[in-house]
Amino acid sequence: MFPRLVRGALLHVEETKLSNRVFAGLLLLSSSVLAQAPQGDRAELRALQAAVAASQSAGDNAWMLVSAALVLMMTGPGLALFYCGLVRKRNVLGTMMQSFAMMAVITLLWGICGYSLVFAPGNPLIGDLRYLFLRGVGAEPSIYAPTVPHQTFMIYQLMFAIITPALITGAFAERVRFRAMVLFLTLWTFFVYFPVAHMVWGTGGFLNAFLGGKYPVLDFAGGTVVHITSGFSALVTALYIGKRVGYPHEKFMPHNLVLSFIGACLLWVGWFGFNAGSALAASSLATSAFVATHFAAAAGALSWMAAERVRNGKASALGAISGAVAGLATVTQGAGFVQPFAAVAIGLIAGALCHFMVTVAKERFRYDDSLDVFGVHGVGGLAGCLLTGVFATRAVNSALKLANGQPAALGWIDGNPAQVLNQLIGAGIGIGFAVVGTLAALKITELLTTLRMNENDEATGMDLSLHGEEGYNFEG
Repeated sequence: MFPRLVRGALLHVEETKLSNRVFAGLLLLSSSVLAQAPQGDRAELRALQAAVAASQSAGDNAWMLVSAALVLMMTGPGLALFYCGLVRKRNVLGTMMQSFAMMAVITLLWGICGYSLVFAPGNPLIGDLRYLFLRGVGAEPSIYAPTVPHQTFMIYQLMFAIITPALITGAFAERVRFRAMVLFLTLWTFFVYFPVAHMVWGTGGFLNAFLGGKYPVLDFAGGTVVHITSGFSALVTALYIGKRVGYPHEKFMPHNLVLSFIGACLLWVGWFGFNAGSALAASSLATSAFVATHFAAAAGALSWMAAERVRNGKASALGAISGAVAGLATVTQGAGFVQPFAAVAIGLIAGALCHFMVTVAKERFRYDDSLDVFGVHGVGGLAGCLLTGVFATRAVNSALKLANGQPAALGWIDGNPAQVLNQLIGAGIGIGFAVVGTLAALKITELLTTLRMNENDEATGMDLSLHGEEGYNFEG
């Protein structure tokens, strides 16, 4: 989702040149003929122009609605299945409920005020309340996506707001009370997600590369907004709440890797809506992001498996799916800026680096990030942010312009090494908001309700102690 301005007019002008040549040709031809046509024929030619524009809008709108559905599928059932297979069987429903709850809670928050706080004009840190209760968000296009209804853009962005806090739940799996989880992640969304998303993607945002942000950060689909914030928040949460009873002395084995495998495959497919959908049009940029996403996932899976082979002598199914997710998370920031084999390099780095973080680093420091949210999303997101500053090129995305109208150099390989510093600053701000906002949300939650399950409930499991039901009942 690169600053959501690129989904605005600048991007769309470029995309129309590249990916809608038939439409452009028809418009050009009709405009030329219109200038020479008798008065009686001009109305028909204007109608042709309107029909061509309507066809483009219909195609873009269809793609964006499909992309929104794909991103929602990443949370439910994708993330829910991926996470629930990795916990012990007495926590399977409780883990799935955490993702499902975010689908419900964040949807209403987004409609009431979240969308406005992120995408309405305001100050460099947060938007104003002009879109409160979705007032003024209807069928007319927005400045962010000029060929689709404003409501389509709004619902697409909602799906990112849903999955981001849902990712954090993997860090405190099997030990946090349900109502505390809902309160904490609601507060977290206000304290962290809304301001960081506005700064990177919103009109007038402090880090918006395409609307004059002080530090122009390239973030196509949420490397900083989604993965860095959730990943570093996950680490803070895991340290604050503490380890599961018995960790690390007891062996905590996934109870059903088949569920996790299915979930990972759904995540891989859904990520095409996440990254390619961030072009905000059915365009050549969407194709480029789609290709980069797929290549990075494949490279990440292979890199992780190779690292496992070196370390353990075997490549595991869990390692393969973890590597794919690492590649996907790491390429998210640069998906609409990098070429295919730059995406391969990003995926290879992601697989090896994230494998190191969830094995060597985690074992050494003994923190209980239960499902490795920090090791995959936090570290992968940070690496992807910096690598975008290296590999971003105007050969893929030429929407950012110089004063003379020529495409601006984007990354180091384009002759702009300073972009790496901009990316580092953006990542640092995202991490800062994540750490401070997470601590504040945890403190407030702890003042209002019991945060952690007691030892008896933890031994019984979330399913029975929190929800009064079991995921597996073979006697029924």
